[in-house]
Amino acid sequence: MEITVRPIQKSDYPAAAAIWRDVLDIINATDESVTETYEQMARDENYATFVARAQGRVVGLVTAVKVLAIGHPGGYVKMNGLGVIGEYRHQGIGKLLMDRVEEWAVKHGAPYVGLASGIRRTDAHAFYEHIGYQKTSFWFRKNIK
Repeated sequence: MEITVRPIQKSDYPAAAAIWRDVLDIINATDESVTETYEQMARDENYATFVARAQGRVVGLVTAVKVLAIGHPGGYVKMNGLGVIGEYRHQGIGKLLMDRVEEWAVKHGAPYVGLASGIRRTDAHAFYEHIGYQKTSFWFRKNIK
């Protein structure tokens, strides 16, 4: 099976929305909200989304953003979401997507890629560790509205 990885295109937005909902469990990721968000990201060079295509369809995606932070003068890249459709997992697609983010990070002068992963996503944690990521912190969140 041939797998290609490329930057997201407008025609990919509905498939991306389905991955956010069905794979990443972001239940409010409507086609409209995903389109609006990706259109905003497209106007900011600090964002990148790559899709993996196989058999004529989008089967995975990764979204990342370069951020600035004190103590990290060149900034760093935060991976905001990685999802691969179930039947396409364990075929190297997640690694291809992460490799593309890492290449993008280097091109944009970022010394590392960081990410947060849901506490129950133990398979994802094992994947990240398998491809060289280290568990270094916990992520905390508080909804304020």
